[in-house]
Amino acid sequence: MTTESIRLRNKRIVRNFLNGINAKNYKEHLVRGFVADVAWQGPHPINKLDGIESLAGDHYGPLFTSFPDLERHDDLFFAGRWRDAEWVCATGHYHGHFASDWLDIPATGKPARIRYGEFYKVENDMVSVAFVILDMIGVMEQAGIRLLPASLGETSVVPGPDTNDGIVFNEQPEAESGKTAQLVEDMIADLRRFNPLVRDYSAMRHDRCWHEDMKWYGPAGIGTTFGIDGFIQNHQRPFLTAFPDRWAGANHAARPVDGNYVGSTGWPSVEATHTGDGWLGLAATNRRIGMRVMDFWRRDGDRFRENWVLIDIPELLLQMDVDLFAQIQYSAAVTKKTPA
Repeated sequence: MTTESIRLRNKRIVRNFLNGINAKNYKEHLVRGFVADVAWQGPHPINKLDGIESLAGDHYGPLFTSFPDLERHDDLFFAGRWRDAEWVCATGHYHGHFASDWLDIPATGKPARIRYGEFYKVENDMVSVAFVILDMIGVMEQAGIRLLPASLGETSVVPGPDTNDGIVFNEQPEAESGKTAQLVEDMIADLRRFNPLVRDYSAMRHDRCWHEDMKWYGPAGIGTTFGIDGFIQNHQRPFLTAFPDRWAGANHAARPVDGNYVGSTGWPSVEATHTGDGWLGLAATNRRIGMRVMDFWRRDGDRFRENWVLIDIPELLLQMDVDLFAQIQYSAAVTKKTPA
């Protein structure tokens, strides 16, 4: 079997599994899709789960209890080989009625969406390793809980690609995948040109790898930015003020490439020291931190045009002694004690 046919087979297996799972069948479905001792790495406060039983009891069960009619909508879905392993990745939104509290986030009784990023390692037609980020801040905001300052970027629903071709279910020329893979390497190398002592943003040569009218779709709390100038002003400058020594591309666990699309994740994939004030309203803690990050890029010609980004912000802030879920619990407790 060729590498290309394995890639398509893995995409069919994973997508059929993900789109077929629901509140009634998830326990049986997990057995068909995951190896018994699957290593599932999720967002805080779920975090690492080992094995199907734990995955069913600590993630899917509570999720479907809170969102009994949950459906998923993939904006991107593609696959590729990374370091002798086959990976399938996706990003998009879950949709469903928020019927009961989830992870201490109070239910709204209204339709809600959960933005996700997912990477699955497939071996012998089964998922053996998974990395998942769910945009918890976005769910909190839909429930009326705002624990962070207003986003510098736009806060509208993150869209799929402008080209409407993010679900990649045809063979992609290896030459095109090679161009995309090389562009990622060039872009990461340029990011590493930033000198925290000089703080010259032009040193990263953004226009070499990014279209001038690029779109950067950040997580809730940061938001979406348009154009290189908007990207620098609304994300990169405040981020590098807080984490000037950040090392991009560290510890990548997966980086599949499929034609014009490429995704990456690491646990963590960015390491830094929090030495500057202001990012998400926080004063510097001087803590050494690691960031769980997922990136998905679309190449247009010889540069990137769109970039979808998820960050496990609650887990990152926990490293800086800010526990967002404890704040929700405290707020709920105070509300219950306050007379109507």
